[in-house]
Amino acid sequence: MADKIADNTVPDGGAAPAAAGAGLPLAGFTVMDLSRALAGPYCTALLGDLGADVIKVESAKGGDSTRSWPPFEDEHSLYFDSTNRNKRSIAVDFYTEAGRKLLWDLAVSADVLVENFRPGVLATMGLDPEALREANPALVIASVSGFGTTGPLAQAAGLDQVAQGMSGLMSVTGPDAKSPTRVGVPVMDLYAGVFTAVGICASLAGRAGNGGHGHEVGTSLLEAGLAVSAFQGQNYLSTGAVPVPQGNNHPVLSPYGVFQTADIPAIIAVGNQAHWVKFCAIIGAPELEDDPRFAVGRDRSEHRAELTELIEQKLVHRPGLEWIEAFRAAGIPTGPIYTYEQAFDDPQVQALDMVQTVRRLDGTALPLLRGPLSINGTATGVRKAPPALGEDTRSVLENLGLDEGQIAGLVEAGIVQAHLPAGSRP
Repeated sequence: MADKIADNTVPDGGAAPAAAGAGLPLAGFTVMDLSRALAGPYCTALLGDLGADVIKVESAKGGDSTRSWPPFEDEHSLYFDSTNRNKRSIAVDFYTEAGRKLLWDLAVSADVLVENFRPGVLATMGLDPEALREANPALVIASVSGFGTTGPLAQAAGLDQVAQGMSGLMSVTGPDAKSPTRVGVPVMDLYAGVFTAVGICASLAGRAGNGGHGHEVGTSLLEAGLAVSAFQGQNYLSTGAVPVPQGNNHPVLSPYGVFQTADIPAIIAVGNQAHWVKFCAIIGAPELEDDPRFAVGRDRSEHRAELTELIEQKLVHRPGLEWIEAFRAAGIPTGPIYTYEQAFDDPQVQALDMVQTVRRLDGTALPLLRGPLSINGTATGVRKAPPALGEDTRSVLENLGLDEGQIAGLVEAGIVQAHLPAGSRP
């Protein structure tokens, strides 16, 4: 864990955190983030990691729904905190004429707009994509939906586990075909967020070759789930064979999976013939190398059950960490199965400085995972803690050219919600 607390919050009423993102690939780009829950916010967190000024536009009537989702630390939703780093928050009443005028002004001044409403909802908010594109041809409009923009389910609500089930992912996850199992984190949301971020970056890079015009980028949870089916989906498409779950075994390679040692289960991945030869020598079973049942990879997969039993007869005589050290020394990928507590305590994870501690607006410390990317050898950091609702309303409106009197009028009328400027008294 990081042991130094950095004050990475930007005082309300201050300038956009552009300088903090200086030198990063998306520095100077402004992202209007109308998304909520996970897929969209994960996308915009990645864009913020890369230096974009992400303005999280939330309803003044409660904000992003995940602000009320557990788990909690006091009144803070850790679900919300996990994917809203490096963003500013403005709270607007979406249902007033003045509020919608602010939404329009934000959109036409942005480089990117991200939303994950059902298809067509954006237009009902006064942000018709065609009108936006006429006002700001360079605007990239990125949308994430549950099932896509066409087809019988285009207007249906979709959530992560529904997409996990419908994409086939759950059918190959779990101990057996009778026990379809969801992945332990919302991977469809996360993949959709990653794919959307890739599409946005591609559109920004390609605007010059598109006459300066932005693109409309879109994906859905269902498309994301199907896209990551990899060889499982391809196997069905090419052979008609329906994949089945393999539990903790790799579906096509062996030995590759979880094996019991004298004390702990260990993941061992013998991915090629050279590794197989070394593996047999390390476990003291050279006879397996010459056994015709296990001669090549296809044979080992076909006789997986017998091979696993023979391997574990050898592994149970030594502690797991000893085996892991021996296999790693031979270049064979291997590792333990960690809890999150153990994962964050691992020296390799600590060496990567994945956990950075920042302060929220209320002064509380928050240990937070940084984004997974490095630029020129330097990891992208957490420049700003997840914002309180409306924490940056004043700075965002100032960037739009509004003066203090205009902002005060909007606050008094309930059009926006804003924190008092730093140093002022209620």
